[in-house]
Amino acid sequence: MNRPAIVELSLELLASLGAVRARRMFGGWGLYAGDAFVALIADDQLYLRAQAQTAPHFAAAGCRPFVFQAKGRTMTLSYWSAPAEAMDSPALMEPWARLALQAALAARRAPAVRRSRRS
Repeated sequence: MNRPAIVELSLELLASLGAVRARRMFGGWGLYAGDAFVALIADDQLYLRAQAQTAPHFAAAGCRPFVFQAKGRTMTLSYWSAPAEAMDSPALMEPWARLALQAALAARRAPAVRRSRRS
């Protein structure tokens, strides 16, 4: 499969999580460690999954949240850009990859929020 260089690099950087696979989605790519959705790639940028407890670590490292426009609204997801220095080697990425996996696993355990439908 002919994938963009950023996808190949990201798979290499996240290899400490085990078998990581990439899947096309919404004009970008989703990255999975097993069946846990740990990262996404949009506009040639790797974004790692975060949660309330880990987002401050990403912010302190100068990372940015993933933000996009949908239906005239600005949407922010729980994914943060990877620290620039972590993009240099799998060893530097490993602690960030572990945080992303932790967040992905926590999201899977969280109960789904049900929305009521109005008639």
